[in-house]
Amino acid sequence: MPQLADRLTELAADGLPITFPALGLAPDTVASQAGDVAAGPFAPYLAEAVADAYNRSDTQWQPAATAFPTGLAAQRSVLHLTASMDALLHSPVAAKALGKPLTTALLDGLPDRIKAAPLLAAARLEGAVRLAVAEAVTPFKLWQTLEDVPTDGPEDFLERLPRLLGLTLDRWADEDTIADTVRTLLQQLTHDEATDVDAMFELGCDLLRRALSSPDIGTVTTHLVQARRQFETAAQAEEARHDALTYAAVCDAILAFGRADAAAINHAADQITDTLDQRQAWLHRSHQPEWLQPRRSAEIAWHHLVLQLRAAATALQDDAWMDAWQALNTVLAAYSAARTVCPLGDDTDQGLALLVQPAIEDGFLRQQAFLAQLRRAAQETDQHAARGFDTATASALLTAIETAAQRETSPAASSNATDDSSDDDDPGGAALGRLQRLAPTLLLQLKDQALSIASTVDDQQLLLLEGLAHDSDVARLKATDPLIVPTLDRLVTELSAHPAFTGEVRQTFSVLVEQTLLFLKSRSDLTRTNLVGSTKKGEPAPFDYRRKPEGDRKPVEADLQRDFQQWLQKGPLHNVVLVEPVDVGMGRADVMAHFGALRYLTEVKQDATDNNPRYLEGRYLTQAAEYSNNNAPFGQLLVLDLTPKDDTQGNLRVDEVAWTTTHRPHGATTDRAVVVGIVAGNRTTPSAYSRK
Repeated sequence: MPQLADRLTELAADGLPITFPALGLAPDTVASQAGDVAAGPFAPYLAEAVADAYNRSDTQWQPAATAFPTGLAAQRSVLHLTASMDALLHSPVAAKALGKPLTTALLDGLPDRIKAAPLLAAARLEGAVRLAVAEAVTPFKLWQTLEDVPTDGPEDFLERLPRLLGLTLDRWADEDTIADTVRTLLQQLTHDEATDVDAMFELGCDLLRRALSSPDIGTVTTHLVQARRQFETAAQAEEARHDALTYAAVCDAILAFGRADAAAINHAADQITDTLDQRQAWLHRSHQPEWLQPRRSAEIAWHHLVLQLRAAATALQDDAWMDAWQALNTVLAAYSAARTVCPLGDDTDQGLALLVQPAIEDGFLRQQAFLAQLRRAAQETDQHAARGFDTATASALLTAIETAAQRETSPAASSNATDDSSDDDDPGGAALGRLQRLAPTLLLQLKDQALSIASTVDDQQLLLLEGLAHDSDVARLKATDPLIVPTLDRLVTELSAHPAFTGEVRQTFSVLVEQTLLFLKSRSDLTRTNLVGSTKKGEPAPFDYRRKPEGDRKPVEADLQRDFQQWLQKGPLHNVVLVEPVDVGMGRADVMAHFGALRYLTEVKQDATDNNPRYLEGRYLTQAAEYSNNNAPFGQLLVLDLTPKDDTQGNLRVDEVAWTTTHRPHGATTDRAVVVGIVAGNRTTPSAYSRK
C-alpha cells in the first residue's frame, strides 16, 4: 500500500494530473492496493484516477477502478468520503459504471452507521442521493433506505437530513410513493429543534413546486399561501435565512400579480433584491456543496421573473406609454415567461401561467388603449420586425383576450351575472374563483365563511380584507417560534372544522390557544427563573409545583391555576383580556378569560393516576365542556400530571402534550370544542438522568 499512496501524494504535491498511467505502477499492483487506499486519506486522489480511467475508456485500469467502491465502504472520514464522491460524480461515465456497487457500499449497514458515526452516515446518504439524482443508478435501493430512515436519530445526522430529502423531492416529486414518504419525514422533522427550520423550508419548496405544476387555480393559490407560511416561519425562526425570505417574497409577488397589486409586487421585488444581496455577502468566500448550486440558480431565476412581473404590472397600470412598443414587449415577456420559466426545474409548469396570464389578459381588457396597441402590433408585423417583437405570443394573447371578452358578453354569462343564486348553487364557480385570485389567504383561513363575506363586498374591499389576513398571518408567525407555529396551525385547523369557529370567536380563541402553547413550552423547561414571580433578586424562589416534592409541601392544581392566570395577566394579552380565577375557595381551580362579551374557561386539574389522553378526556372532558354552555362552545383543559416519572425516558414536547377534542352532552346538537394541555409535574432535574 505505501507504494500507491506515495505516488498519489507525489502527483498531488507536484500539481500534476492524477491518472493511473502517471503513477508508473503496474495495473495488478494498483488493483491489489486500491481497496486499502480507498479506505484511507488518499481516497480522493484515487477517485480522480478512477474518473480519468473511465473518461478515457481505458480498459487496462478497470480492475483497479472496480476495487474502489469496496474500499470506500470502509472509509471513516467524512471529508475524504465527500471529496471522493465529488471526484467520481465529475465523471458521468465513472458514476454510471460504478453506480450500483457505490450505492451498495454507501447504504449497506447505514442504520448501524447512524448510531455509531452519524456525520459519516449523513455523508454516505448524501452520496447515494447524488448518484440516484444523477441517474447513475436506479433509485429503488435509495427509496427503500429512506423509508427506514429514523427521525429520532443523533442530531449530527438529522441536521443534514432535510436538505437531502429536499433534493429527493426536487427530483422525484411526481413519484407519489417516495414523495409521500419524504413529505411525511419532513413533517416529522419540523418537530425536532435541530431540523425544524430546514424541514419547513424544504416543505415550502415542495408546496411551491406543487403550485407551479397544478392545473387548478384554487390549488395554485392555496399552495402558494401555504408555501409562503412555511418560508416566513423559517425566516423568523433562524437568523440569516435569506433563502427563505427570498422564496416568501416570490410567493407574495406571484399572488400580488394575480390580483393586480403593483405596490405589493414592487415591495416583494425590492425584498428579493435586498435578500439576494445579503445572501451573496453572507456566503462570500464560503464553501457551498455542489449539489446546492441549482437551488442558488433558482433564486436568481425567480428574481428575474419577479422583475418581469413588476415591469409588466407597471405597464398595465399606466394611462399612457412613452414607448408603447417597449411596454408591449415588457408585458409579453412576462406573459411568455409564466409558461416557459421553470425556476424549480419542473417540466409541467402550469400553475404560474394559470395565475399570471389571466391577470395580464384582464389588464388589457381594462386598458382599451393598450389593447388597441396590441391589435395593431399583431397585425402590422413589418412595423416592428427590427425590434424583435414576439408576434407569436402577441397573437396568442390577443386570442385569449378576445375569447374572454366574448365569454363575458355572451347571453349565458349575462344571465349568470344577474342570477344571485348561481354562486350558491355552484360554490366552485365564479365566486370561488374570485376569492382564489383576489383573496387566497382569506379563503385559506376562513374557508366557506370567506364565500359569504366575498358576496357582500366589492373587489377593492376584498383586496383590503386579503391584506389584513396576510398581515395577520405573517404577524402571527413573527410572534412565535418554529415549535409553536406548526402546533398552533394544527390546532387551529382542527378547530376550524367547528361551524362556530369564525369571526371574533376565531380571532380571540386562537390568541388564547397560542398563549397557552407558549405557556406549556415555557413550563416544560425545568428552571425556576421561568416561573412568574421568580425574577427579583434576593427574594425566595416560589414553590415549583413541577418538581418532585422534597418536603411536606405537595403540588396541587391551584398552583398550576395561579401560574397560568399570572402568565396571561403579565403577557401580551394583559391589555385586551380580563383574566380571573374561578371559585378557588370552593376547591375548584379554573381560569376565565374575557374578550368583551366572549368568555373562555380553562379548567385546571391534577392527576397522579394516568397521563394517557383517553383517560384524561374520559375523566375531565365533560366538566371542561360544561362551562361553554352559555357562551362560545370553546374552552381549555390543563392537567398537572403528577404520575411517577421514569428518569430514563425524559419528558414530552409541547406538540406532544397539546391536542383538540370535542364533547357533545346527551341530547345536545352542538359539539363543545376543548383544547387540552398537560403540564408535567413530579419531575427531577435533567442532570439526575445521568446519575442513574
